[in-house]
Amino acid sequence: MTATTSSSAATATPSPLADATRDEASLRRFLHGLPGVDQVGGEQRAAGLGTRSIKKAAKLWAIDTAISMVDLTTLEGADTRGKVRALAAKAMRPDPERQDTPRVAAVCVYPDMVETAVEALRGTGIHVASVATGFPAGRTSREIKLADTKIAVDAGAAEIDMVIDRGAFLEGRYLEVFEEIQAIKAACGGAHLKVILETGELATYDNVRRASWLALLAGGDFIKTSTGKVSPAATLPVTHVMLQAVRDWFVQTGELRGVKPAGGIRTTKDAIKYLVAVHEVAGEQWLTPDLFRFGASSLLNDLLLQRRTQADGHYSGPDYVTVD
Repeated sequence: MTATTSSSAATATPSPLADATRDEASLRRFLHGLPGVDQVGGEQRAAGLGTRSIKKAAKLWAIDTAISMVDLTTLEGADTRGKVRALAAKAMRPDPERQDTPRVAAVCVYPDMVETAVEALRGTGIHVASVATGFPAGRTSREIKLADTKIAVDAGAAEIDMVIDRGAFLEGRYLEVFEEIQAIKAACGGAHLKVILETGELATYDNVRRASWLALLAGGDFIKTSTGKVSPAATLPVTHVMLQAVRDWFVQTGELRGVKPAGGIRTTKDAIKYLVAVHEVAGEQWLTPDLFRFGASSLLNDLLLQRRTQADGHYSGPDYVTVD
């Protein structure tokens, strides 16, 4: 995973962006000075791009690309080491009867299951991601959030998915949120950081844009829509706003950052809509697991069924793939 291609934001970011984080007033001025989101226009564009149709060869490519972008996830209180090992096996061989099926990008688990996932995936090239920072609500102290992150990193997690303090953000305590993301980023060491905005709780597209830029300014390698525990989770219009943010960040800084929609993406048709959005809003270079991910484990099953349909010319029932 190589989302950030330039040196750190502290050395590569132009002075206007560096000045934006000098203090609370500067950060507020910058975030509220961002262009407002045209809600009607944005939703119409997202709907329009969602109607694009693609031909068979392109559809096969899209399915394989989407499979390679999946973060296969189990985040339940009843998770066991056996369940995590089974998930790792599916990550390595999503369709055991089709050896040419791509592997997924990552397996995402709670911190106490990272060691099991790392052992199961060693040498495969599949990343182990871990949620942290009091996931999913984030209602705990910064000390505990940092400890949560350290547990996951020390166990071998290559990626950390953190949740922002939505209460602090909605109260306008932007510098507090910024500094917490920075602290978690530092605790990640060499691991990449995905910053979960929980867009369903941010209420407006303008807030989504501000939260996206706040996370990018603080050093997030990815911005992620949702925990999957709150409704609404990922939506195409929200993802458009986030893709615009990483595109504009790249224009201003030369740094590539990623986007991860998570929650509610269940069908191949849905996934293709998101891939079209990536291509049209951010650009073709974001069509890689290094810069775009799906947080949607149930999506994988439909992708596998549709892949068989495209290859065989007839529909294969759900009994042909394992069900999560």
